[in-house]
Amino acid sequence: MGKVPFNGNGDINLDHITIMVNSSAELKNRVLPDLSNNYKSHKLLCERAILTSKNETVVKITHELMNKIPTVIKKYKSVDSVLDENQAVHYPTEFLNSPEPPGIPPHKLFLKVGVPIVLLRNIDLPKLCNGTRLIVKTLSPNVVEASIITGCASGEEAVIPRIPIKPRVMSFEFKRTQFPT
Repeated sequence: MGKVPFNGNGDINLDHITIMVNSSAELKNRVLPDLSNNYKSHKLLCERAILTSKNETVVKITHELMNKIPTVIKKYKSVDSVLDENQAVHYPTEFLNSPEPPGIPPHKLFLKVGVPIVLLRNIDLPKLCNGTRLIVKTLSPNVVEASIITGCASGEEAVIPRIPIKPRVMSFEFKRTQFPT
């Protein structure tokens, strides 16, 4: 294990792992330089991440970065339904499609071949667990084929299906069937 560096005031020094920038564009260029040419560098992609506190910021930055990768974008819509059939009349499909609680994939998920993805659910432990990073290889209607780039199965191929996910943070129970990325 490494040592946590402290400064003279007893504060933890994070200078060696963080950067301060003045704009979103500078952040993207510092963390993932020349992405349109470097997107095939799995080493670069698995060593770096942009973390934000808000989902809408993640979505915005992800779309901007995805546009730099020269492959065709594909949109996947989830299938959402209430768990209690008696409640179905109170929650139309359009309403069920709108919430994006933390840790749940969006109703409209945009993917491209060559794009890194992160699993949000355990699928096949220990290979495919929450936080595993993969690179999309093939996009089919109901499965994503990808190469694992982190963890004990790094270098192996994986098939990721759409799975039913039940958010626990809503005032009603519903199920979203979507790729867990």
